[in-house]
Amino acid sequence: MRVMVKTLLGSFLVGALLSTSTAMADDNKIFGWVENATLQPWNIAVKAKLDSGALTSSLDARDIEMFEQDGQEWVRFRLKLEDQASGEVFSDQIERPLYRELAVRGAGGRDERPVVLLEVCMGDTIYEEQFSLRDREEMNYPLLLGRRTISHLGLLDVRKTFLQAPECGENTTVVPHDPEEQSS
Repeated sequence: MRVMVKTLLGSFLVGALLSTSTAMADDNKIFGWVENATLQPWNIAVKAKLDSGALTSSLDARDIEMFEQDGQEWVRFRLKLEDQASGEVFSDQIERPLYRELAVRGAGGRDERPVVLLEVCMGDTIYEEQFSLRDREEMNYPLLLGRRTISHLGLLDVRKTFLQAPECGENTTVVPHDPEEQSS
């Protein structure tokens, strides 16, 4: 009798877990470890690496300088990105309010990076996210999406690439940045 109860209970739990995970998979989009994305509002198509080892997303930026405007700290930087769709190089100077500064520790020592809010289209949704700015010219991917951004997207399948094409238009859902999220 005891074995039968354990077996029934075990079968029930396994069934409940499977139905829960199936429901979760049906409700979430699945993204690969590399995806095409578009930076908004410029609609620049770039390859993005989804990196679960990084917390904050990072964008290739050049000529980064801090300045003050109307009593607030701002960041001026140049994007130099090759549009994956057209092959044209987008090289505009951008100005954004400084959201915060990020202290990064690595083998090369400690580095301070400015963080700004930018919008990125992934799949059929635009996400306003935090991006640290740094020169990523030597990197394979100009855009790195960290865990904070990945957590908004859905599920990550590290075995696959290019599962969700960016399809954002003027009526696209925009998910605004939530300042209540942990900023470390």
